Amino acid sequence: MIAVKAKDKLLALEVELGKQGLLSDTPPSERALASTTPFACDVMPFEQWLQFIFLPRMHQILDNNMPLPTAMNIAPMAEHVWADQTDYRYLISILTELDRLVSKA
Repeated sequence: MIAVKAKDKLLALEVELGKQGLLSDTPPSERALASTTPFACDVMPFEQWLQFIFLPRMHQILDNNMPLPTAMNIAPMAEHVWADQTDYRYLISILTELDRLVSKA
């Protein structure tokens, strides 16, 4: 049940990233993808981290019935990064819902 809801939220996140024009056609370099800094904030914008690291990892976890992370706390980073972007409120709400959903798992 939680996995189905999580997949729905991930799809909603992808759709909204696209609507906001935040999806990139060019993936980050291998070096950037290997960043160990939280949210890879040292090498890429937050929206690229969502697109190229977070979403693929979450799909992998869900597709392979692996345990979900116990706490993600992604929404606070989104609130920080997009503090001045009122158009991104729905994106932040999706991430808030994902954070809550995973914390219940």
